[in-house]
Order: sequence, then C-alpha cells, then structure tokens
Amino acid sequence: MAGERQARLADRIRVILAERLEKGLRDPRLGFVTITDVRVSGDLQHASVFYTVPGTEEERLSSGAALTSATGMLRSEVGKQLSTRLVPTLEFIPDALPENADHISALLREAQERDAEVARLASSASHAGDADPYLRQEDDDTKS
Repeated sequence: MAGERQARLADRIRVILAERLEKGLRDPRLGFVTITDVRVSGDLQHASVFYTVPGTEEERLSSGAALTSATGMLRSEVGKQLSTRLVPTLEFIPDALPENADHISALLREAQERDAEVARLASSASHAGDADPYLRQEDDDTKS
C-alpha cells in the first residue's frame, strides 16, 4: 500500500515539476531540463528528483545551480498542487543515465570491432602443426 502511494506521489511530483519547468524559470542559467525520475521516501517526507540537461558540462552545472536555487519556489508549487498534509523536501540530482548509455554504446562498438577483427583473422587461419602422419590418404580424401 505504501509503495503504491509513494509511486503515485512521485509521478504527480514529476508531472508538476515538468509542467513548471516547461513554463520556465526566471533564471538565465537554466537550460533545457528533463525530469527523468522522482523517488519519494517511505515516510513521504523527501523526494529525490533526477534530471538531465543536454549540452556541455558547464550547461549541466549551471542548470543544476539554477534548480538548487529555485528549490523553495518549486517546492511551494508542488505544495499548492498536492493534496497532502506535508510537502516533501526536494533534492535535485543529475541523472547519469545518458552518460552511462553513451559509455555502454562505446563498449558495444568496441566489442563489435574486435569480433570483426577476430573473424577476419580466423578466415585466413590454418591449423597449427604438421599434418598427421598416421592419417591414411583415403581417410583424407573422404573428408574433402
């Protein structure tokens, strides 16, 4: 029961924050922010908000600073639209999902290149060692 309520509250907070950020904040540091996930604690007192910002590292850092400075305003916006007795505190955490996905893609590309190299080497390879002197000629002909 509590897990279901947490999930509903987290989803509602995500929607409220996304709509508010879509309207924009009056902070020039804020870039194009996407709220990727919200996780609410078991006692519904704390919400961790995960976000991504496309662009350079500097843009990500400045958008993170803008979100941190607007936390109070965003929390009051969440409080206005939620019908809960207590409004959870908000903590904004940069989501590492895009960086992890890029890293995994690079590893998969590298593995594919190595597999292609191994296949190329295997196609021109021959068996190691001398021919088997005990193999009879007719056995050799039947294998061909």
